[in-house]
Amino acid sequence: MKDDLKLAVLIDADNIPYANIAGMLDEIAKLGLPTIKRIYGDWTKPTVSGWKTVLLQHAITPIQQYSYTSGKNATDSAMIIDAMDILHSEKVDGFCLVSSDSDFTRLATRLRESGMLVVGIGEKKTPIPFIVACDKFIYIEIIGAQEKEKEAETPVRPDSPQQVQIEKIGANLIRLIKSTVNDLADDDGWAFLGDVGNLLMKKRPDFDPRNYGYPKLSPFIKSLDKHLLIDERSVGNTHIRHIYVKVKGKK
Repeated sequence: MKDDLKLAVLIDADNIPYANIAGMLDEIAKLGLPTIKRIYGDWTKPTVSGWKTVLLQHAITPIQQYSYTSGKNATDSAMIIDAMDILHSEKVDGFCLVSSDSDFTRLATRLRESGMLVVGIGEKKTPIPFIVACDKFIYIEIIGAQEKEKEAETPVRPDSPQQVQIEKIGANLIRLIKSTVNDLADDDGWAFLGDVGNLLMKKRPDFDPRNYGYPKLSPFIKSLDKHLLIDERSVGNTHIRHIYVKVKGKK
């Protein structure tokens, strides 16, 4: 991800909690510059009233969308139309779609077909089709846990009751990591960790070491020492060290 990417941030107020908006924007800032920030909802409804207090603080433009018909989600339609208008304006390099609604699956696919970077942010209840339609998907629960850590006087341990429930590193994930390492390995079986992380995210857009209690990829991979060999190599005469990984038993 390049830090000079211009991003359009489109938020579905009907399907996203407002409590962690600061953390969401911090995550987006790591990916690029949010040049457009819009949030869609029927602001006459009390269900979205919590958003009103944070919009000015974060310079997010509210877009009013009345619910013309009961049971129909007019907010989705307005957000999709705006996304296509922004796409054709050629003013951005990517989109961040903030929603847990599978109705945006086709939109994410269409934007990617046009060469746009698409990042999704939503709750863990988000349907799989929307998750895999994005280049990267970030869970709000992880962002919320990080915000609690910042507020705490001492860091929150991964096994703390304050922390979001940590997912177990299961056999399927181990197999995925091993196959990814082997896909990128040189003739001696070694693969550069940075490349492994990028390919993992392409295979599973919701892969994030924070889901398993690790702040970054390197400590997460080092925890798998029963399955992987780790080799840290110096870069020239600098203090920079690159990490390479190899599947144990691979010759």
